[in-house]
Amino acid sequence: MPVRKLQQKRGWTFNVAVPIVKPTLLAVTDREWVDGEKIPATGGCIVAFNHISHVDPLLSAHFLYDHGRLPRYLAKSGLFKNRFLGGFLRSAGQIPVERLSRNAVGAFDAAVEAVRAGECVVVYPEGTLTRDPALWPMTGKSGAARIALETGCPVIPVGQWGAQELLPPYTAKPRLFPRTTIRMRAGDPVDLSDLLTAPRNTATINAATDRIMDAITGLVAGLRGEEPPAERYDPRTSGVRQTGNPHKKERP
Repeated sequence: MPVRKLQQKRGWTFNVAVPIVKPTLLAVTDREWVDGEKIPATGGCIVAFNHISHVDPLLSAHFLYDHGRLPRYLAKSGLFKNRFLGGFLRSAGQIPVERLSRNAVGAFDAAVEAVRAGECVVVYPEGTLTRDPALWPMTGKSGAARIALETGCPVIPVGQWGAQELLPPYTAKPRLFPRTTIRMRAGDPVDLSDLLTAPRNTATINAATDRIMDAITGLVAGLRGEEPPAERYDPRTSGVRQTGNPHKKERP
């Protein structure tokens, strides 16, 4: 039973997906949803998650749906190249992103428009599955911060843990038994108020990004009961590829 009643019309895509996806997740996971009421019931917002498994979008959608919101994702553009899947994602209001490309500006404009229209936009600020060997949140990209500074919308950080047990990173076979416990905890909106009127330069955007990642990391640390690394992992300075499976060699 939803923690909060859905305020939006689902549309045909969610009418198709929800009866399939939600019972499946209920069958193979246990859930510990904490402080989901901190997600605004209505109005434009950004919800920023750490990224530890390819199953994350389904689990975060479950979390948001249980708290009355339909998610709009910034999703990698490759998912939209399949005619059926791409059409389904676009009909559901999802936003394609060409990562590490100048064309990503189109995704930024679409996300800003969605937030201003009152949508709940989901962002994984790391941009891809974390490369940190212990799966801690790594350095963040600037997208969530730039959208927030452009719109003035609240940014709700969410820490999650457990998805990596259900579907380990860069594997195709889920571990369905025993049931995996998925833990998610929402935090208070990230305070960016002093940055909204600051010059929109690299220093301001980096400061906003760091605050978002600090908030997410703190929530993950609470869920794990561990202290995070003193310095966030940065794939750009660690010689690790920024997209795709970091354990496979890139094709020339």
